[in-house]
Amino acid sequence: MKPRPLKPGDTIGLIAPSSPPNLNQLEKGIKLYEGYGLNVKVGRSIRLVNGYLAGSDMDRADDLMEMFQDPEIKGVFCAYGGYGSARMVEYIDFNVIKANPKVFWGYSDVTFLHQVIYQRTGLVTFHGPMMSSDLGGEVHPFTETYLKQLFTPTTITYDSTISDLTVLNSNEKKKVSGPIVGGNLSLLVSSLGTPYEVDTKGKLLFLEDVGEEPYRLDRMFNQLRLANKLQDAKGIIVGDFHECEPFKRKESQDVDEVVTHHLSMAGTPAIIGMQAGHCTPTLSFPLGVMATIDLTERRISIEPGVEGE
Repeated sequence: MKPRPLKPGDTIGLIAPSSPPNLNQLEKGIKLYEGYGLNVKVGRSIRLVNGYLAGSDMDRADDLMEMFQDPEIKGVFCAYGGYGSARMVEYIDFNVIKANPKVFWGYSDVTFLHQVIYQRTGLVTFHGPMMSSDLGGEVHPFTETYLKQLFTPTTITYDSTISDLTVLNSNEKKKVSGPIVGGNLSLLVSSLGTPYEVDTKGKLLFLEDVGEEPYRLDRMFNQLRLANKLQDAKGIIVGDFHECEPFKRKESQDVDEVVTHHLSMAGTPAIIGMQAGHCTPTLSFPLGVMATIDLTERRISIEPGVEGE
Protein backbone atom coordinates (compact mmCIF):
# COMPACT_ATOMS: atom_id res chain seq x y z
CA MET A 1 0.00 0.00 0.00
CA LYS A 2 1.72 3.14 -1.25
CA PRO A 3 0.83 6.66 -0.11
CA ARG A 4 0.00 9.41 -2.57
CA PRO A 5 2.78 11.87 -3.43
CA LEU A 6 2.98 15.26 -1.78
CA LYS A 7 2.38 18.45 -3.72
CA PRO A 8 3.03 22.15 -3.02
CA GLY A 9 0.37 23.51 -0.70
CA ASP A 10 0.05 20.24 1.25
CA THR A 11 0.45 20.19 5.02
CA ILE A 12 2.77 17.70 6.70
CA GLY A 13 2.80 16.81 10.38
CA LEU A 14 5.96 16.83 12.47
CA ILE A 15 6.31 14.58 15.51
CA ALA A 16 8.98 13.39 17.95
CA PRO A 17 8.30 9.68 18.54
CA SER A 18 11.51 9.10 20.47
CA SER A 19 13.78 11.75 22.07
CA PRO A 20 13.37 15.55 22.17
CA PRO A 21 14.83 17.33 19.11
CA ASN A 22 17.12 20.36 19.05
CA LEU A 23 14.57 23.12 18.44
CA ASN A 24 17.04 25.56 16.84
CA GLN A 25 18.13 22.97 14.28
CA LEU A 26 14.52 21.93 13.82
CA GLU A 27 13.54 25.40 12.62
CA LYS A 28 16.13 25.17 9.85
CA GLY A 29 14.83 21.78 8.77
CA ILE A 30 11.26 23.10 8.72
CA LYS A 31 12.34 25.96 6.47
CA LEU A 32 13.79 23.44 4.01
CA TYR A 33 10.43 21.73 3.61
CA GLU A 34 8.60 25.06 3.51
CA GLY A 35 10.89 25.89 0.60
CA TYR A 36 9.28 22.97 -1.25
CA GLY A 37 5.91 24.70 -0.85
CA LEU A 38 4.75 22.54 2.06
CA ASN A 39 3.08 23.73 5.24
CA VAL A 40 4.36 22.17 8.47
CA LYS A 41 2.11 21.45 11.45
CA VAL A 42 4.15 20.85 14.59
CA GLY A 43 2.86 18.19 16.99
CA ARG A 44 2.69 18.63 20.74
CA SER A 45 5.38 16.04 21.41
CA ILE A 46 8.02 18.23 19.75
CA ARG A 47 8.33 20.50 22.78
CA LEU A 48 7.76 17.94 25.53
CA VAL A 49 10.66 16.63 27.59
CA ASN A 50 10.51 13.59 29.85
CA GLY A 51 14.17 12.81 30.47
CA TYR A 52 15.43 11.19 27.27
CA LEU A 53 11.87 10.99 25.90
CA ALA A 54 9.78 13.62 24.12
CA GLY A 55 6.93 13.36 26.60
CA SER A 56 5.20 10.23 27.87
CA ASP A 57 4.67 7.16 25.72
CA MET A 58 0.98 8.08 25.46
CA ASP A 59 1.83 11.69 24.48
CA ARG A 60 3.99 10.53 21.60
CA ALA A 61 1.53 7.85 20.45
CA ASP A 62 -1.35 10.35 20.56
CA ASP A 63 0.65 12.75 18.38
CA LEU A 64 1.27 10.01 15.81
CA MET A 65 -2.38 8.96 15.78
CA GLU A 66 -3.69 12.52 15.50
CA MET A 67 -1.48 13.18 12.47
CA PHE A 68 -2.73 10.06 10.70
CA GLN A 69 -6.36 10.86 11.58
CA ASP A 70 -6.22 14.52 10.51
CA PRO A 71 -7.46 14.69 6.87
CA GLU A 72 -5.49 17.89 6.28
CA ILE A 73 -2.18 16.16 7.02
CA LYS A 74 -0.70 14.46 3.94
CA GLY A 75 2.54 13.18 5.45
CA VAL A 76 3.92 12.39 8.92
CA PHE A 77 7.58 13.24 9.50
CA CYS A 78 9.79 12.43 12.47
CA ALA A 79 11.93 15.27 13.77
CA TYR A 80 14.52 13.21 15.60
CA GLY A 81 15.50 9.70 16.65
CA GLY A 82 17.34 8.92 19.85
CA TYR A 83 15.39 6.41 21.89
CA GLY A 84 11.79 5.54 22.69
CA SER A 85 9.70 4.65 19.63
CA ALA A 86 9.36 1.00 20.69
CA ARG A 87 7.86 2.07 24.04
CA MET A 88 4.73 3.47 22.41
CA VAL A 89 3.75 0.76 19.93
CA GLU A 90 1.20 -0.72 22.33
CA TYR A 91 -0.75 2.55 22.17
CA ILE A 92 -0.94 2.73 18.36
CA ASP A 93 -4.16 1.85 16.53
CA PHE A 94 -2.87 0.28 13.34
CA ASN A 95 -6.37 0.11 11.85
CA VAL A 96 -6.40 3.91 11.82
CA ILE A 97 -3.08 4.01 9.98
CA LYS A 98 -4.26 1.42 7.47
CA ALA A 99 -7.42 3.44 6.81
CA ASN A 100 -5.45 6.67 6.34
CA PRO A 101 -2.32 5.81 4.33
CA LYS A 102 0.15 8.71 4.25
CA VAL A 103 3.84 9.33 3.76
CA PHE A 104 5.70 8.34 6.96
CA TRP A 105 9.34 9.45 7.09
CA GLY A 106 12.28 8.92 9.46
CA TYR A 107 15.07 6.50 10.35
CA SER A 108 17.36 5.38 13.20
CA ASP A 109 15.14 4.78 16.27
CA VAL A 110 12.13 5.17 13.94
CA THR A 111 13.13 1.76 12.48
CA PHE A 112 10.90 0.08 15.05
CA LEU A 113 7.88 2.03 13.79
CA HIS A 114 8.77 1.37 10.14
CA GLN A 115 8.80 -2.38 10.60
CA VAL A 116 5.68 -2.53 12.79
CA ILE A 117 3.61 -0.25 10.54
CA TYR A 118 4.60 -2.27 7.46
CA GLN A 119 3.96 -5.64 9.10
CA ARG A 120 0.61 -4.61 10.60
CA THR A 121 -0.76 -2.48 7.74
CA GLY A 122 1.27 -3.06 4.56
CA LEU A 123 1.94 0.69 4.27
CA VAL A 124 5.12 1.68 2.44
CA THR A 125 7.20 4.07 4.60
CA PHE A 126 10.41 6.03 3.98
CA HIS A 127 13.90 5.66 5.46
CA GLY A 128 15.39 9.14 5.34
CA PRO A 129 17.03 12.01 7.24
CA MET A 130 15.12 14.00 9.84
CA MET A 131 14.51 17.73 10.20
CA SER A 132 16.39 18.29 13.45
CA SER A 133 19.21 15.78 13.51
CA ASP A 134 20.10 15.75 9.80
CA LEU A 135 18.53 18.68 7.97
CA GLY A 136 19.17 21.39 10.56
CA GLY A 137 22.32 22.62 8.83
CA GLU A 138 23.79 22.63 5.34
CA VAL A 139 22.21 19.83 3.29
CA HIS A 140 24.34 17.96 0.75
CA PRO A 141 22.89 18.06 -2.81
CA PHE A 142 22.89 14.24 -3.01
CA THR A 143 20.83 14.04 0.18
CA GLU A 144 18.40 16.70 -1.02
CA THR A 145 17.91 15.01 -4.40
CA TYR A 146 16.34 11.98 -2.74
CA LEU A 147 14.06 14.03 -0.49
CA LYS A 148 12.19 15.00 -3.65
CA GLN A 149 11.03 11.44 -4.42
CA LEU A 150 7.99 12.29 -2.29
CA PHE A 151 6.62 14.61 -4.98
CA THR A 152 6.70 12.24 -7.94
CA PRO A 153 7.07 8.45 -8.33
CA THR A 154 10.81 7.85 -8.63
CA THR A 155 12.70 4.62 -9.30
CA ILE A 156 16.00 4.59 -7.43
CA THR A 157 19.04 3.05 -9.11
CA TYR A 158 22.17 2.80 -6.98
CA ASP A 159 25.45 1.45 -8.36
CA SER A 160 29.21 1.60 -7.92
CA THR A 161 29.41 5.00 -9.62
CA ILE A 162 27.98 6.40 -6.37
CA SER A 163 30.05 4.40 -3.86
CA ASP A 164 32.20 1.27 -3.80
CA LEU A 165 30.01 -1.81 -3.63
CA THR A 166 31.10 -5.33 -2.72
CA VAL A 167 29.12 -8.51 -3.42
CA LEU A 168 29.19 -11.57 -1.15
CA ASN A 169 27.62 -15.02 -1.55
CA SER A 170 26.39 -14.56 -5.10
CA ASN A 171 26.06 -18.36 -5.28
CA GLU A 172 25.91 -18.14 -9.09
CA LYS A 173 22.72 -16.06 -8.82
CA LYS A 174 22.57 -13.02 -11.06
CA LYS A 175 19.75 -11.17 -9.29
CA VAL A 176 17.68 -11.41 -6.11
CA SER A 177 14.42 -9.50 -5.56
CA GLY A 178 11.92 -8.89 -2.78
CA PRO A 179 10.32 -6.20 -0.64
CA ILE A 180 12.99 -4.13 1.10
CA VAL A 181 12.75 -4.00 4.91
CA GLY A 182 15.02 -3.17 7.82
CA GLY A 183 16.96 -0.17 9.02
CA ASN A 184 18.91 0.28 12.23
CA LEU A 185 20.55 -2.97 13.33
CA SER A 186 20.17 -2.42 17.08
CA LEU A 187 16.44 -1.64 16.75
CA LEU A 188 15.84 -4.72 14.62
CA VAL A 189 17.62 -6.90 17.18
CA SER A 190 15.53 -5.34 19.96
CA SER A 191 12.37 -6.59 18.22
CA LEU A 192 13.38 -10.25 18.47
CA GLY A 193 11.21 -12.29 20.80
CA THR A 194 8.46 -9.66 20.87
CA PRO A 195 5.08 -9.57 19.08
CA TYR A 196 6.70 -7.03 16.75
CA GLU A 197 9.64 -9.20 15.66
CA VAL A 198 11.05 -8.30 12.27
CA ASP A 199 10.04 -10.68 9.47
CA THR A 200 12.76 -11.15 6.86
CA LYS A 201 11.40 -14.17 4.98
CA GLY A 202 11.58 -13.54 1.25
CA LYS A 203 12.69 -9.95 1.85
CA LEU A 204 15.75 -7.84 1.06
CA LEU A 205 17.11 -6.81 4.45
CA PHE A 206 18.78 -3.39 4.79
CA LEU A 207 21.10 -2.81 7.77
CA GLU A 208 22.90 0.24 9.18
CA ASP A 209 23.95 1.61 12.57
CA VAL A 210 25.87 4.37 14.33
CA GLY A 211 28.30 4.67 17.23
CA GLU A 212 28.47 0.95 18.04
CA GLU A 213 31.83 -0.68 18.72
CA PRO A 214 32.69 -3.67 16.52
CA TYR A 215 32.22 -6.17 19.36
CA ARG A 216 28.70 -4.84 19.94
CA LEU A 217 27.93 -5.10 16.22
CA ASP A 218 29.33 -8.63 16.33
CA ARG A 219 26.89 -9.53 19.10
CA MET A 220 23.92 -8.07 17.20
CA PHE A 221 24.80 -9.67 13.87
CA ASN A 222 25.34 -12.96 15.68
CA GLN A 223 21.91 -12.72 17.31
CA LEU A 224 20.21 -11.97 13.97
CA ARG A 225 22.02 -14.92 12.42
CA LEU A 226 21.17 -17.31 15.27
CA ALA A 227 17.54 -16.21 14.93
CA ASN A 228 17.78 -17.10 11.20
CA LYS A 229 16.89 -13.56 10.16
CA LEU A 230 19.93 -13.28 7.88
CA GLN A 231 19.33 -16.73 6.38
CA ASP A 232 15.59 -16.12 5.84
CA ALA A 233 16.25 -13.01 3.75
CA LYS A 234 16.55 -13.35 -0.03
CA GLY A 235 19.28 -10.73 -0.02
CA ILE A 236 21.03 -8.30 2.31
CA ILE A 237 21.96 -4.66 1.67
CA VAL A 238 24.58 -3.23 4.02
CA GLY A 239 24.48 0.53 4.46
CA ASP A 240 26.74 2.81 6.47
CA PHE A 241 28.01 1.91 9.92
CA HIS A 242 28.90 5.43 10.97
CA GLU A 243 31.55 6.00 13.65
CA CYS A 244 31.53 2.32 14.60
CA GLU A 245 35.10 2.27 15.81
CA PRO A 246 36.70 0.50 18.80
CA PHE A 247 37.54 2.65 21.81
CA LYS A 248 37.39 0.30 24.81
CA ARG A 249 39.97 -2.15 23.44
CA LYS A 250 43.04 -1.61 21.31
CA GLU A 251 42.71 -5.16 20.00
CA SER A 252 39.61 -5.31 17.84
CA GLN A 253 38.22 -6.52 14.58
CA ASP A 254 36.93 -3.78 12.33
CA VAL A 255 33.39 -3.39 11.02
CA ASP A 256 34.17 -4.99 7.68
CA GLU A 257 35.52 -8.12 9.36
CA VAL A 258 32.43 -8.43 11.56
CA VAL A 259 29.99 -7.91 8.70
CA THR A 260 31.82 -10.24 6.32
CA HIS A 261 32.07 -13.00 8.92
CA HIS A 262 28.36 -13.15 9.72
CA LEU A 263 27.13 -12.66 6.17
CA SER A 264 29.48 -15.39 4.94
CA MET A 265 28.21 -17.70 7.69
CA ALA A 266 24.62 -16.96 6.69
CA GLY A 267 25.33 -17.56 2.99
CA THR A 268 22.68 -15.06 1.85
CA PRO A 269 23.53 -13.00 -1.25
CA ALA A 270 24.62 -9.56 -0.07
CA ILE A 271 25.81 -6.21 -1.36
CA ILE A 272 27.88 -3.98 0.92
CA GLY A 273 28.53 -0.25 0.77
CA MET A 274 25.29 1.63 0.09
CA GLN A 275 25.63 5.21 1.28
CA ALA A 276 22.55 5.20 3.51
CA GLY A 277 22.10 5.65 7.23
CA HIS A 278 23.72 8.13 9.62
CA CYS A 279 26.24 9.27 7.01
CA THR A 280 26.50 12.47 4.99
CA PRO A 281 25.46 12.47 2.21
CA THR A 282 22.77 9.82 2.57
CA LEU A 283 20.33 8.04 0.31
CA SER A 284 16.62 8.13 1.20
CA PHE A 285 14.47 5.25 -0.03
CA PRO A 286 11.10 3.58 0.54
CA LEU A 287 10.67 0.51 2.73
CA GLY A 288 8.16 -2.17 1.78
CA VAL A 289 8.47 -1.78 -1.99
CA MET A 290 10.00 -4.30 -4.37
CA ALA A 291 13.73 -3.98 -4.88
CA THR A 292 16.38 -5.92 -6.78
CA ILE A 293 20.05 -6.56 -6.17
CA ASP A 294 21.91 -7.20 -9.42
CA LEU A 295 24.85 -9.23 -8.13
CA THR A 296 26.65 -9.24 -11.48
CA GLU A 297 26.41 -5.52 -12.19
CA ARG A 298 26.63 -4.52 -8.50
CA ARG A 299 23.47 -2.47 -8.72
CA ILE A 300 20.46 -1.92 -6.44
CA SER A 301 17.10 -0.92 -7.93
CA ILE A 302 14.21 0.23 -5.74
CA GLU A 303 10.74 0.93 -7.12
CA PRO A 304 8.88 4.20 -6.31
CA GLY A 305 7.41 4.61 -2.84
CA VAL A 306 4.51 6.89 -3.83
CA GLU A 307 1.74 6.15 -6.27
CA GLY A 308 -0.63 8.33 -8.28
CA GLU A 309 -0.63 12.10 -8.70
